[in-house]
Amino acid sequence: MNVLIVDDEPLARERLSRLVSELEGYRVLEPSAGNGEEALALIDSLKPDIVLLDIRMPGLDGLQVAARLCEKEAPPAVIFCTAHDEFALEAFRTSAVGYLVKPVRLEDLKEALKKAQRPTRVQLAALTRPVAATGAAPRSHIGARTRKGIELVPLDQVIFFIADHKYVTLRHEGGEVLLDEPLKALEDEFGERFVRIHRNALVARDRIERLQRTPLGHFQLYLRGLGNDALTVSRRHVAGVRKLMHNL
Repeated sequence: MNVLIVDDEPLARERLSRLVSELEGYRVLEPSAGNGEEALALIDSLKPDIVLLDIRMPGLDGLQVAARLCEKEAPPAVIFCTAHDEFALEAFRTSAVGYLVKPVRLEDLKEALKKAQRPTRVQLAALTRPVAATGAAPRSHIGARTRKGIELVPLDQVIFFIADHKYVTLRHEGGEVLLDEPLKALEDEFGERFVRIHRNALVARDRIERLQRTPLGHFQLYLRGLGNDALTVSRRHVAGVRKLMHNL
């Protein structure tokens, strides 16, 4: 079985390569990949059977790479590599997706390689569901069902959430997607990164640029990434937004 290693840390790649080489029946493909874009290119050219895929990487991360792989007709099996404090391991367990905890042990690697299989879209979606009930950390990505299947949006690319009837619109750097999660649940999970400016709207705190009052007395909030567009701040939330901006 041919194995491709994907990790942005050279020492981590070397260690995984050494461990895989100790196991009979597996061959490490060269070169390895240091980021998501390299991984996709090497997967197309080298056709690995299994990919050991780091989650936290610059650019495309491991979940985004896996989502791209699910669009292929014959993708390789995927084993995610993660650490205790950077992702919700409970989500991996309940989703039946292969994963390894860093630092990787030889026994765990051997077992994971035996069970390796490609993650399905359903499994990827499960990795992005709220995990507050498990006591794990908030999600790093939000999964949305689109025409392409499951789209994984990195949380740091989200500009705002706006509730409209039964759906919530998530605006991000690349466009918009619809969520079927309640706005209140999103606020509970991501309250440290987003602030409510209206009963129907949450915005990313670190994207707030300026608050402006219109001639009619309404308050408009301008956010980085929206250009000249602005969102309305309700009167009951103006004081809170002003206080937040003062502390930024």
